[in-house]
Formats: sequence, C-alpha cells, structure tokens
Amino acid sequence: MLHEILLSLSGQPSPLFNTQKGESSFTQNGFPLLSPPEKALLASVAHLSQLHTQLRKHASDISSANPSVICRSVSTAIVGTHLGEFQKKILEVEKAILAEDSGYVGGYGIVPLSTIVGEFAPWTRRMEWLWAVIRFIQPDSISAEPLRGSTGAALMDHLRTEAQTGYLDIKEMALQLATSAERAWMKQLSMWLLYGKLPIYGKEDFFIQEDTETEHDEAQFGINARLLPNFVTAQTAGSILFIGKSLNHIRAERKTSITGNSTTPVTLYREHIEQLEGLKPPISPSKLTTAVDCIRLSLSQSTLSKLLPLPKILEILTLLQNFLLLGRGEFAVALVAHADSRIEESRRRGPSATRQLGKLDVLTIKEGEVTAALAEAWAELFSLQKEEDPADEELELARELLCLSVSGRKNGRPMTPAQTPNLISKISKVSFEDLLFPMATNLIAHIRAPLDLFISSSDIVIYSKIHSYLLGIRRAQIRLGDLWKRTPLRRNYPTPWGPPRSSSMFGQAKLKERRDRDNARVHQMRHIWATASACLFMLSEIGGFFQGDVVNESWQHLRQWIEGCSSSTTSAPGSRPGTASSSKSHQSSKIVSSESGQQTMGRHDPEALTVAHRRHLSSLVQSLFLTDLPFTNTLRGLLTNIDRFVALVIRLETIQRNMDLETDEGVEDALVDYAHEEREVWEELRATRTDVEAGIKNLIGSLRNIDDSRSGEGLTTNLGPMWPGSRQDDSTSPGFSHYVPHKAAGVDRLLMKLDFGSLRSGFGPEKTAASAGMP
Repeated sequence: MLHEILLSLSGQPSPLFNTQKGESSFTQNGFPLLSPPEKALLASVAHLSQLHTQLRKHASDISSANPSVICRSVSTAIVGTHLGEFQKKILEVEKAILAEDSGYVGGYGIVPLSTIVGEFAPWTRRMEWLWAVIRFIQPDSISAEPLRGSTGAALMDHLRTEAQTGYLDIKEMALQLATSAERAWMKQLSMWLLYGKLPIYGKEDFFIQEDTETEHDEAQFGINARLLPNFVTAQTAGSILFIGKSLNHIRAERKTSITGNSTTPVTLYREHIEQLEGLKPPISPSKLTTAVDCIRLSLSQSTLSKLLPLPKILEILTLLQNFLLLGRGEFAVALVAHADSRIEESRRRGPSATRQLGKLDVLTIKEGEVTAALAEAWAELFSLQKEEDPADEELELARELLCLSVSGRKNGRPMTPAQTPNLISKISKVSFEDLLFPMATNLIAHIRAPLDLFISSSDIVIYSKIHSYLLGIRRAQIRLGDLWKRTPLRRNYPTPWGPPRSSSMFGQAKLKERRDRDNARVHQMRHIWATASACLFMLSEIGGFFQGDVVNESWQHLRQWIEGCSSSTTSAPGSRPGTASSSKSHQSSKIVSSESGQQTMGRHDPEALTVAHRRHLSSLVQSLFLTDLPFTNTLRGLLTNIDRFVALVIRLETIQRNMDLETDEGVEDALVDYAHEEREVWEELRATRTDVEAGIKNLIGSLRNIDDSRSGEGLTTNLGPMWPGSRQDDSTSPGFSHYVPHKAAGVDRLLMKLDFGSLRSGFGPEKTAASAGMP
C-alpha cells in the first residue's frame, strides 16, 4: 500500500484512488477494512496526487502551445523547479522508509500512515497555489485562439501581487516564478532596445506592436496598453517605443541604402548592455526608468543627433505653425478666396437645381476641385514674391508636404488605438471641416522619415482639427468684411438726368421715385449692417485672441525653450497672423538655431523635444477651447448662420440689381419674378439676422461660463497622463529638461474687449440691432 501511495504521489495512475471522474476520493470497495480516520488521510493523499497529475499535464500543454513566451517560462519553471522538488521529496521519503529510518519506521517495521501524510501536508497548500497560477494562465481548456488566457504582463502583475502574502513558502515560490517571467520579458525588451527588432518568439505578447494595416513600406509601431506590465510607467514605455523606433528606422535606412553604407550606423554600445544587465528581477520601476533614460540619452548624443538634427525639427515645426496654424495670414486669405471661387463656379453651373431646392449651400464638390483650389493658392503665394527676393524654401516645402483632400478619402496610415492619445478623444466632436467647402475637407501634412519619429500621425490629426477651427473663424471674418466692398448695397450715386429729360414732369417724378426707392433700401439695410458690424467685431476679437494671445505666444515660448535663448532676444509676437515678409525676418533665428543645435541637443534630446511638442499641442487645444463642447457647438452654429447671412445679402444685391434693370432699363426676364424672390429673401434674411444675433449672445455667454469654470486663472491643465512619454517630475530623469507650456491669457481679457466694443457700437447682449445706427 505504501508503494501505491508513493507512486500515486509521483503522478502515476494507481488503482488505490478513483480519479476517473476528476474526483479526489479514496476507492471504498477495494479496502473495506480501513477505518474512517485512515480513509480521511488517504483522501488528502488522493487530492495531492490529483493536483500533481493535473499540474504536469496542463503545464506541459502551456509550455508547448501557449503563444506567450512569459507564460511558457512560468509553466516550465513550475514543472522543472517546484514539481521537481516535490518529486525529490517523494524519493527522500521512499529512501528513508527503505533504510528503515526511525523517523518513519516504528516498531515491528510498521510505517504510520499519519507520518507519511504529515510529510506531504505542507505541499498541499503549495500545489493548490501552483494550480491557481496554472488556471490563471489558461482558465479554459487549451484553445487554438491566441492569447485566449492570460497575457504575460497580467501574469507578471499577478505573481507580484501573490508574493505579498504571509506564507513564506508561497512568497518564495511567487518570487521564483516572477523572476522567470521577468527574465523572459527582459530578453524581449533587450531585442527592442538594442536592435530595434520585435522578439522573434512571443511578439504577440510584447507591449510594442507593429501596425500591420499600414500602407507605407516602413513598419509603424505603437504601444498596446493591455500588454504593458504595471512596473513599466507610461513615460518609460514612451521612451522604450522611441528608442526602438529610432533603431528600426536606422536599420531600414541601411537596407535601402544604394551604396550599402549609412551615415548613421547602428552600433551596439557596451554601456547599453551593462545598463540592461544591471536590471535584476524583481525589476524596480525606478531602476528601469533610469536605465532606459541612460540608453536614450546615449543614443541621442551619438546616433539621433545626426538622424534628427535640431534645425530639421525647427523647420517642420515652423512649417506647421505658419500654414496649419495660420501663422502666414496670406495663405489663409488665398485659400479662402480660391475655395469660394470654386464654390461660385459650381453654383453657376447648376443654378436651377440650387434654386429649386431653395438652399444656397447644396453643392457637390469633387476631389479635383479641392486640389485645384490649393494649387491656385500656392500659385498666388508664389506670384507675390519679387524677383530680387531670395527663394522661399519654406513655401516650396509646404507645397510639397501639405495636401488638401476630402475627409472621406483614406489618407496615409490609419492610427492605431495605442498611438492615439487621449487628447483626440477630449477634443469636441463638433466638426469645422465643412466650412471651407460644402463637404468635409482636411489640410494634412505628410511627414517623411525620420521626422515621423518626432511627429506622429495623431499630432497631424490634431493640427488639422485646429486648422479647420481657426480657418472657419478667419473665413467668416473675411466674408463679412467683403460685404463692405459691395458698394451698391451701401450707397447709390446714379448719374442725374440732364435737360431736357430732368426738366420734364416725367423726369422729375422718375428721379423722385429712384430716390425714394434708394432711401427705403438704405433704411431696410440699417439693421443688416448693424448685425454684420457687431458680428465682424466679435469675430475679429476672438480671432485676434486665438491667433495672437494663444497660438503665436505659445509658439514663441516653445521655440525659445528649444533654442535656449533668453526672453530678451525674442521679439514679442503680434496679435494678428503674420505674412511672408514677417516670416523672412526670422531667417536669422534659423541660423542661430543651426549654430546652437549641437549645444542644445545635449540638453534637449529628440524624445524630450517630442514630449515638449506634445505638451505644447495639448496646451494649445485647451487654450483654444476645443475641449469645451458648449462653446464649439455655439460657435459652429454661429459660423453656419453667418455663411447663410452673407449668402442672402449677396443674393439680395443680385435681385435688386436685376429689378433696377427691369424697372429703369426695361430688361425683363419672363421666367423669374424678382419681386417675389426679393420678399422671400427678405423674410429669410430677417430670420437669419435674428439667429446671428442670438448666436452672438450665446457665444458671449459660453465665454462667460468658461471664465467662471476656470475662475479667472487662465489655463489649468493636467499634462501628465495625457500623452505617452510625458513626465510628472523630470528632476529624477538624467538629462531631461522639463518643459512647461505657455500659460495663455485668461478669458476675462477677451470678455473685456467684447464688452468695451459692445458699449461703443451699441450692440450688446442686452441690446438689439434695431436700436443701432449705421456703422
């Protein structure tokens, strides 16, 4: 019987125990003479035997079929180390019994069953814990689906949690298994940090994932937060991703090199290996962060300083600022002008359909027309240059990189969830992309390698949203200002009839009729001009606040930090968008940045610049109120009403001109009733004017709510967890210069300007346009 007990504990099938139905029970029929205490002792042995058998079977299945290298390492450690120790314990007991050790064998060669069970009693708790670990790895039966059970990151976190127990043997086993898991994870991490390659085995379980849906030849990588262990912080994960992407790009560049020689070869530095060798399990988060930062700084000072020089980074940032953030005002004016001309051409091609629908914005714009509008804008900007002026390299680069296209068309690579920061989800869902054209369009920049290491696709998406937002405000301001260029709407100065026609009764009556008609129209238009003037003033102040106090000052602050210049050497930015001449005045600063590039790169490595840029972008989004849904919703409705308001005024001018030709010159159109159309347009114009006035009041109310919520303290934002790679406290990170975004002016400053302007114009939240005079 002792022989059967030891064999069953070793995992061998034994007729002594009934394990056919998965039950830990003693066979009652085979030994009817045993007492109840003996049966209870044998039941505990049967339970331990079954645990041993199941552990070996399931652990072997995990080691051979599980796609996670970490899970395989843990299951192999369970079989090789802990079950091996249990087998040694069985052999020791068997050897002691055969040697008739007095600790096991009593008088007359009797071996008490309680002694055997007592020897293996501590192993019951250990086996149950190991079985719980196995079920955590693979809760169901072995499935063909990858990662059906636990991930490697979840397993490491689970083992670290299980190590915090009062049982010393369980704690020691948990630490041993955690050590095996973390060593397997470190091998995967070393492949990425030293070579820029994903691990060959178990890469589906590594937190760096390759985007397989990319349309580019070069691989794109992102972070899968579900596969990230808890001891790896978000900023450390961002640094790991940056290092590996840089090495992967350098290796890809060497493969595509024609000569086979690269100016930035990948070198396996000994200090990088030493940093990784110093990480002993259990891995400390602070030590891992320090090691990754040391590798990042070493790589930045040697290889990335040539791959991503500071002048190249400043060049792309300046381009995004001048064109996507409307730093060069003439670009926005040209783009709006040519887009409106394209819309007008489309409207002239189908006036009947538009008139039948009774709408002014029901148009279909093709992709070619959108692209042609941007091409015409580039041609206009190039025509503004003089022959004696130096070539505008920035304009050439912008024409090469920027693309205006319909939003429905797939442009570039799609963003993976791991690479899309929470900032995009915090931006208001209100769209401003369909203001330039009747259908949604996006102005995007195609970032080439290696600058895609610095600016991600999600950054370009945010830039595009900000561009549509600012351009919508600027377009409404331009269209309202153009109304004053339509002289017939504001005054009439017809040539008086000379004698003898003016001396006749008919001539005098005709002149009086024209004067009365003109005076009536002027009186009717007083309210229209008052509303347009008040709306233009408000848009000018909001646009000036966004462009000058927020965008330009934030950019100057970021550029000053990058270049390391003192505040006295940086000229104060204006409150309006710049021009080509103003941009040329900064050419000298580019030379300064080129000369100071090597000194600055030591303090601002590429990843530090990436984090600073993302902090700047996050601060910009919040300072522009893009995260405030009520404000953006009110502004979007106001811009839509302004478009309709301007279109109705232009339509009214056309109708009145045709009516004058019909009345004064006898030019008649039998198919159109201009008098009836004028009445309809006036009814719609009055309703739209009321909507515009209500929109102005609601927008000012939204600004007051924002001012109340921010308590007059300006921008208050948490920039820590919003972006991967951002640091709360950078003082512990070697060589990392902390960047604090520019704190924009408070909303109260804008409200003071709007209140002062409303007092001067007589159009405020408590007044109506009916009480306003001619501007």
